[in-house]
Amino acid sequence: MSSVTQSPEIDGVAVDELQTSFRGDLVRPGDAGYDEHRKIWNGSIDRRPALIARCTGVADVQAAIRFARSQDLLAAVRGGGHSFPGLSVCDDGMVIDLAPMKGVQVDPETRIARVQAGVLLGELDLETQAFGLAVPSGIVTHTGVAGLTLGGGIGWVMRKYGLSIDQLRSVEVVTADGDLVRASENENADLFWGVRGGGGNFGIVTGFEFRLNPVGPDVMAGPVFWAMEDAPEVLRFYRDWIADCPDELMTIAVQRRAPALPIVPPDLVGKLVIGVTACYAGPVEDGERALRPLKEFGSPVLDFCRPKPFLEHQKTFDPSFPHGWHYYVRSCDVAALSDEVIDIVVEHGRRITSPVTSIALWQMGGAVGRIDDEATAFNGRNAGFTFNINGNSKTAEGFDAERRWARDYWTALAPHHTSVYVNFLMEEGEGRVRQAYGAAKYEKLKTLKRKYDPTNFFSLNQNIKPG
Repeated sequence: MSSVTQSPEIDGVAVDELQTSFRGDLVRPGDAGYDEHRKIWNGSIDRRPALIARCTGVADVQAAIRFARSQDLLAAVRGGGHSFPGLSVCDDGMVIDLAPMKGVQVDPETRIARVQAGVLLGELDLETQAFGLAVPSGIVTHTGVAGLTLGGGIGWVMRKYGLSIDQLRSVEVVTADGDLVRASENENADLFWGVRGGGGNFGIVTGFEFRLNPVGPDVMAGPVFWAMEDAPEVLRFYRDWIADCPDELMTIAVQRRAPALPIVPPDLVGKLVIGVTACYAGPVEDGERALRPLKEFGSPVLDFCRPKPFLEHQKTFDPSFPHGWHYYVRSCDVAALSDEVIDIVVEHGRRITSPVTSIALWQMGGAVGRIDDEATAFNGRNAGFTFNINGNSKTAEGFDAERRWARDYWTALAPHHTSVYVNFLMEEGEGRVRQAYGAAKYEKLKTLKRKYDPTNFFSLNQNIKPG
């Protein structure tokens, strides 16, 4: 991520004054660690902030916000740095970096976890699984808890326990004025409604309090793959098989080229495959019965679906989404896997060329759809499936072609679009943000924005303008 662009500058005296009330590190261009700390997960993003404020606690976050406002700086907020469009870093402005805030407290008696904003999913899982508990979370362990949760939080146990936000009890938020407020169902309830799906539009959430749920420590989970030429039959079987499946079963259908991993036979590497990755959030023996039809269908070329620690399963997709590759995503929700949708999936899956491009087709429903749609800002609880179409490359070479493939795939699905998951948006404009929330919720979120951030200080996100 090196760059020949001249480094931006900022008033050094003002930064020195800030340091007197700041426990964390203030990193400027030319400082040791600057290039490392400005990197984010998506390697296609190369931006040079004027200042990176690595916060160690709430007081640092408050000081950073007040400094950015006093200097009229554009501010980006970084948790795990996993934003697809790179909204956790900016040029010339200030990055408020929450990564050093790693506190996790688990109370196994009350089944409550208190989590700071710099914690990653794998770090949270490690603490909660020590007690056979889990927060519903995502599928890549180096994703940040904060960004995932604020957008909703879809993952392996959501059909059993709901989204990440559905197990959220309270949050602590530093507002655009630098004030610390607590939000829950009984305190600042409007703000609590908004942060459950509305992203970082209303402040910086520095602390999360989650309910915990029994999961594992072992689960029946993993992928089964077939040759891509079997995709029409596999997808129709899959559609029928999950039609009345239990809430404990969550699946993601995948299209890609077989990766060059030690567990993949060399003669299969690079071949087009279609797979279904599953996780059964219940007793292993029940999962074995539930997943037997999947494992026995047709002629799989790979089968890694077996009893395993939940912590191991959570890492399944990590090798496919490492830091530094070039990532581009297009996404949409669809109501069902109709024959027309399946035909589109089959056609565009056959066009995959990059060894790291893929689609993930998320099964929705279960507990997600049984929660009152008006209870949170998250939209799309009635979606049947969520498409995550990744046009990726390891470097800039070939990236334009992969982005075109993703856009073409998404466009072909356009007649079937319903909503879209806000965490899977690129920078696609106000209309797409409105679509992510629906017209009524979007207007409610604008009202909330006017109350908590009337000047739109928190603008580097899937932005809801005060308007």
